[in-house]
Amino acid sequence: MASLKDIRKRIDSVKRTQKTTSAMKMVSAAKLRRSESAIREATPYANKLKSVVSSLSTRFDGKDQDTGFGLLFKNSGGKRTGVILITSDRGLCGGFNSNLSKALARQLADEEVECAEFVILGRKGNEFFKRSAHNILANHTGTPPGEQLVLVRDIVSKLTSRFEAGELDQVILAYNHYVSVIAQVPVIEQLLPITPPETEIADERDIIFEPSPQDILESLLKKYVQNQVYVSWLDTIAGEHAARMTSMDAATKNAGEMIEKLQLHYNRSRQAAITSELIEIISGAESI
Repeated sequence: MASLKDIRKRIDSVKRTQKTTSAMKMVSAAKLRRSESAIREATPYANKLKSVVSSLSTRFDGKDQDTGFGLLFKNSGGKRTGVILITSDRGLCGGFNSNLSKALARQLADEEVECAEFVILGRKGNEFFKRSAHNILANHTGTPPGEQLVLVRDIVSKLTSRFEAGELDQVILAYNHYVSVIAQVPVIEQLLPITPPETEIADERDIIFEPSPQDILESLLKKYVQNQVYVSWLDTIAGEHAARMTSMDAATKNAGEMIEKLQLHYNRSRQAAITSELIEIISGAESI
């Protein structure tokens, strides 16, 4: 049975943990607000770029997929797969990273991809896949916000070049989509070959393009792919802070409940010790 001193030490330890989790919750809440602001600023550009690519894609017949930008639409049907996996560098955010990594591993297994080539953004994704049969080409951690877009351009450029050269049959993107503070959804989508964005109404206006729609589309497609990866990274960052804030809030509440139970146990043990001492004193007095 634990002594009163041991119980007091345990209470003090849990209180210190509670202060830490409460502070981490507030830090994550502040970072989440900044991340939500970054997503709001990036969304209009992403939506407009998607709209332009969608409109131009309807004017491209797609017959010539063996040259130029048509290669980005070509589906070879092979198993050689490149993966861009976006996770967090830090933990303490529940199943945020593990759920995405497990879903990605299952999909690769279902598609019978034995050795995909990974480019991983975040330490947690690397920890999950480094012991698997897949090949990790690069793992980028601790990237400052000002360098994220440059890194995305470099990654997308290398994978796109390999796809156009026929070294890869497909490139997929895996990330967590930020829905709300309590909901982050793992998303695994095909990046290459490009699937033309859907449009509700086909653009049938008689428009004169200079240069041609094909030339404009060629210059926009790689920007479109880069933007997909960049916005997904912003999405993941916001989801990470939301998941950590939720986890730390739950940990703080659990610590409070544990302190109450330990305090109750301490009071009962203390009362039992006092009662035992009183009985000994009374018994000693009666025996005299």
